[in-house]
Amino acid sequence: MTTTTGGGLRQTLRTNWFYLLFLLFLIALPFLLGALTGTSPTARRGAAIYWQGVAIELMIVSILAMSYNLMFGFTGVISFGHALFFGLSGYIMGAFQRAPEFGGAGLIIGIVAALLACAVLGTVIGLVTLRLKGVYFAIFTLAVAEMAFIFLGRYGPTGSEDGFTLLPLPEWFDPSRNRLVFYYITAALFVFTFVFIRRLVVSPTGAVLLAIRENENRARTVGFNTLAYKLLSITVAGMLAGVAGMLLTLFNKKVGPEMLSSAFTVDPLLMTIIGGIGTFAGPVIGAVGLDLTENLMRDATLTIGTTSIDIGASWPLILGLIFIFVVILFPRGFSQLWLVTFPKLSARLRGQKG
Repeated sequence: MTTTTGGGLRQTLRTNWFYLLFLLFLIALPFLLGALTGTSPTARRGAAIYWQGVAIELMIVSILAMSYNLMFGFTGVISFGHALFFGLSGYIMGAFQRAPEFGGAGLIIGIVAALLACAVLGTVIGLVTLRLKGVYFAIFTLAVAEMAFIFLGRYGPTGSEDGFTLLPLPEWFDPSRNRLVFYYITAALFVFTFVFIRRLVVSPTGAVLLAIRENENRARTVGFNTLAYKLLSITVAGMLAGVAGMLLTLFNKKVGPEMLSSAFTVDPLLMTIIGGIGTFAGPVIGAVGLDLTENLMRDATLTIGTTSIDIGASWPLILGLIFIFVVILFPRGFSQLWLVTFPKLSARLRGQKG
């Protein structure tokens, strides 16, 4: 028994060493930033606090990208309305948090209500539209998300196009007053999302999702209710996107209609493609790479001869060029570099055996 347990532990460490190292890196990152910048990671201001905020944003965007990859990369369902879950969850949580009749419990009630709303909305949209195929389904989801975007942008009680701010948060996890705690909450949800999706995909349910992605008609022929499995994928992906939306709302202490804009669907789609469709690490690679590059280059200026190019203002064009470059040279995304360099790890990153 002891030998079996020890062997299982060694096997787990041997097959997951990279993820375990990354977990340790996430735990130590705030203190590494403090050491590199010479500022306190527990203060309210300073370089370490700023970079903790950048890390929080990267993890939030990664959660959104991973949720999209579950639906698109592992199930083969492409949606242009994923921002609906992302933005609506922030509105629902914020509305309950601001409601005086709920008092201090408003935030907890809002989180639960937002997750339930994402689950119900994902199920309803799936039931109504999943019989549509390919681009027709994608366009319908885009239409639904755009209707919500326009409605909330003009709805007076939610602040119209300005949105609304949250009431003061409890100090122990307020990102302005105790950013370190909020960092670790975000990191825990980021790790949970990664582990949950990985366990789901390698389970028998995940095998059916992959079968649907490869050939839905064949999966249906052998007896699987493909509609039910696609509903599951969309619902879970929507709830995870809702988690990302609530985290961003709490971090900014504000929610607005921009959170329902198509950018929060297109960006995770591009991040997934650039990082690697249908891989576990691909969406994280794409999200961190693109978002961090944008942060670092936001105020940079590129001078070519007598012409100066504002990188920040030209970022959509640069993003398009990056996308073209990746699609041509790395059709499976930047994770393809990992697949070539470390073939034994490629199977885990792709979510299937090499």
